[in-house]
Amino acid sequence: MTAVTHVFFDIGGVLGTNGWDSEQRAVAAERFGLDAEFEARHREVVGDWELGRLSTDEYLDLVLFYEPRPFTRDAFFAWMLAQSQPFPETIALARRVAESGRVGLFTLNNESAELNQARIDRFGLAGIFDAFLSSCWLGTRKPLRRIFDVALSVVQAPAGAALLIDDREQNLAPARALGMRTILYRGTAPLEQALQREGLL
Repeated sequence: MTAVTHVFFDIGGVLGTNGWDSEQRAVAAERFGLDAEFEARHREVVGDWELGRLSTDEYLDLVLFYEPRPFTRDAFFAWMLAQSQPFPETIALARRVAESGRVGLFTLNNESAELNQARIDRFGLAGIFDAFLSSCWLGTRKPLRRIFDVALSVVQAPAGAALLIDDREQNLAPARALGMRTILYRGTAPLEQALQREGLL
């Protein structure tokens, strides 16, 4: 079997909590007294937001600030950012893989540009990963096959030498169909064992 030369980590659900997924939005709706219109409007525009076609200000205009609110845009966005919490043990594991010098290390995730950059900074990922391949910069998102084609082209890796780590099987299936190796993330300890089996630790 071809040795792994390139490893792709998802961020939300692997290196930390999800950034702005259904659970965070449900808490926001309760915290800020938002009705079902908030979620409906989110679903209408989230694709464009995560593909970099909308800024976060434009997103917030469309889903929230199309009418007066008893809270400010800055307060709401600060609260959004505060929902992102790192998984220190998994990040430490990624750092060990990086420090081994055996592979190129990258993130591959769906996220808006501003939220993605804030999470890279907050989780301290810049010193670990070689590059950050996000839907907002690639113009395509998981689980579409194209994002994996683009990611492999950007890093110049053959599919058989690339490993994807993600917490959602729906994202792993198209990567696997391309010939990439995959690990379904279920916690730090199982991931460590899987990386050891791949010869990466």
